[in-house]
Amino acid sequence: MKALTKLKPPLLVINLKAYKQSFGLKALQLARQCLKLSKQFKVNIAIAPQHVDIALVAKTGIATLAQHVDVTFGRYTGWQSSFAVKQAGCVGTMLNHSEHKLGFKELKQKILIAKQAGLKTLVCAATVREATRIAKLEPDIIAVEPPELIAGKVSVSTAKPGLIAKTVRAVKKIDENIIVLCGAGVKSSVDVSKALQLGAEGVLVSSCVAKSNDKVKVLKSLLEGFQKS
Repeated sequence: MKALTKLKPPLLVINLKAYKQSFGLKALQLARQCLKLSKQFKVNIAIAPQHVDIALVAKTGIATLAQHVDVTFGRYTGWQSSFAVKQAGCVGTMLNHSEHKLGFKELKQKILIAKQAGLKTLVCAATVREATRIAKLEPDIIAVEPPELIAGKVSVSTAKPGLIAKTVRAVKKIDENIIVLCGAGVKSSVDVSKALQLGAEGVLVSSCVAKSNDKVKVLKSLLEGFQKS
């Protein structure tokens, strides 16, 4: 099925990591809820589920991202093929998350591997300097996420507003077509609104949605932030 939501601003990306609250049928339910809310709030939503759930989630029509890719094809037992996740329904992949960090040369290779399969690339960066280097590799999206704030109580837009603004300026100076998101601690409409006011074109979130007992309530709060900016 062709993705009904797109990897274009305004954009909310939800990383489900390996949380027990958001795999299997729970991931499927979340994807269906996101489709409805995406239309209601006119915000594109993408989900990065566990690899085993990619096909299940992608069939709903939600824009689906692999949490990582390793190789194209070959003798790579236990490694993830970019072509396989593409066939399963992914429109893109996330790379260089702080929980799956890559060296610069390896990241360059993974971006190429993703592009060979026709996947968009969302690459995470911890600092302005790292985001600037990554921008030269021509990814589609860069998400700036200070690792010390991930899953924390204070959002990056509150704790480090300058990081967002400086990253946007630095990346756009290299390539204005690269979409810039921010993440780490983002969990409310206020966090989202602040991020957008600082120049971000969307947000990358995880635990606030994936681990929530009331995912729709949290999603609505996040999406309301896009309307307030």
